[in-house]
Amino acid sequence: MALDKMEMRGRNVPSKTAEDVVEGEDSQRSGSNQDGIYLARAGKKQQMNRNFGFISTVAFSSTLLATWEGLSSSFQAGLNNGGPTSLVYGFMLSFTGTMAVSASLAEMASIIPIAGAQYHWTAQFAPKRWSAFASWMQGWITVFAWQATVSSVTFLVSTQVQGLVILNYDSYVPQRWHGTMLMWALMALAFAVNTIGIKILPHLESLAGVCHVLFFFALLIPLVYLSPQSTPEFVFTKFLNEGGWSNNGVSWCVGLLTVTFPFVGFDGVVHMSEEVTNAPTTVPRSMVLTVFINGILAFAWLIALLFSIGDYEKALESPTGYPIIEIFRSATNSRAGATLMMTGILIVTFATDFAILASTSRLTWAFARDNGLPFSNFFAHINPTFKIPIRAITLVTFVTILLSLINIASTTAFNAVLSLSTLALNISYLIPIVLFLMKRLRHEPIPFGPFSLGRFGLGINLFAVVYVVFICIFLPFPPDQPVTKVNMNYSSPVFAAVILFAIIDWFVRGKRIFVGPLREVSEDDIQ
Repeated sequence: MALDKMEMRGRNVPSKTAEDVVEGEDSQRSGSNQDGIYLARAGKKQQMNRNFGFISTVAFSSTLLATWEGLSSSFQAGLNNGGPTSLVYGFMLSFTGTMAVSASLAEMASIIPIAGAQYHWTAQFAPKRWSAFASWMQGWITVFAWQATVSSVTFLVSTQVQGLVILNYDSYVPQRWHGTMLMWALMALAFAVNTIGIKILPHLESLAGVCHVLFFFALLIPLVYLSPQSTPEFVFTKFLNEGGWSNNGVSWCVGLLTVTFPFVGFDGVVHMSEEVTNAPTTVPRSMVLTVFINGILAFAWLIALLFSIGDYEKALESPTGYPIIEIFRSATNSRAGATLMMTGILIVTFATDFAILASTSRLTWAFARDNGLPFSNFFAHINPTFKIPIRAITLVTFVTILLSLINIASTTAFNAVLSLSTLALNISYLIPIVLFLMKRLRHEPIPFGPFSLGRFGLGINLFAVVYVVFICIFLPFPPDQPVTKVNMNYSSPVFAAVILFAIIDWFVRGKRIFVGPLREVSEDDIQ
């Protein structure tokens, strides 16, 4: 099951055998021999402790995705474009498509369970003549996408807290800088958990995973019981085109952003692969299981929300900025009741922020390890005490804080940065799946891991590609017509800026120093 060799260039890395990597004192504390051998076959040394087992990995991945909680924050866009029909049937499409995408990536995660994930797989499966450039571009796309995701989730959680303040204090006048200060506080907490609290992170995520399921029922039951109920016709047949689109089909497709956003980030667990025991099996199974569990819960939550929405126009005009808060207030007829219900969502999304910082920092560290980032040697450092990439964690935290300053000047400009998340992540999924699909179509040998789609793989890969291409067509569309600088969807120009930056950086640095994932372990020495 040996992987194709890659030429060792760049930094001088001493060759070690797989036994050296997995049998040393540090590696014995870090995980099983089998995990070390898989990592050695990918050319990497074990540097971090493997603290995550199957249960904590599933919990980590589930709370990172937090689909039903994320849907609560974003479903209003789908009501404007397509209405309940876009939400219900669009969710079915999104759920099915995301299952295919996650299963396709899970196969690759089983072959190469590594923190670099997409850019590493791209280098492995791309034709050799352009694998380094493809890996470089994929690395920057994925790093930027995840950095935008950290900022996006932190912004959503912080402004939801601010929304509760608006709900409970009539005299409060919200200011953009208040939201920025809340973002700083949340990032400080996430940084503390991911550094000095790293040993308790798996336990925190396990607890959050339990809350993720328990709070679903704890909120669903009173919501359905107390709220005035919509008709089945409204939930399953009502179409709305409040975005001003001349074509109802386009309006429906634009509404898909609502049901695709809560599913992005399922690959977060892959970036933690080097801290997971039995990674070739645990990581792919966790990824697919996470999408399945979250999809089922989120669909049930969506149906309950639509049946319990009451006056949806009033909910959309909520001064809190989040219709879900008004829906809770209307259901309980109480500010305190709405606050309590919203707190249940916030508890889980706080853990989401912890997990996203962990995942993004591992991806950032991995790209630095392979000479992808400026000052790579500095950011590729692993703290010898905590066995984690503290410098990469600090970098992601610092960039998020810097980006949050944009919100003080202009929410529109800040949203332009955040809009990158969904589009760029889906493109980061598309690239390795297309390359993997090409290998299947050419009947080239593929060293499958323990998780394989077997004879269904070709069909699933094809469906995943068609699905991602379809949604990427509409993800950059603005939510309303006519387009103004306020309602403009900036994901396309921001993504184009990322591509331009990566290309320029390739000619400035990358072409000279980047050859794809570096080998720290010679494959000739793996027994």
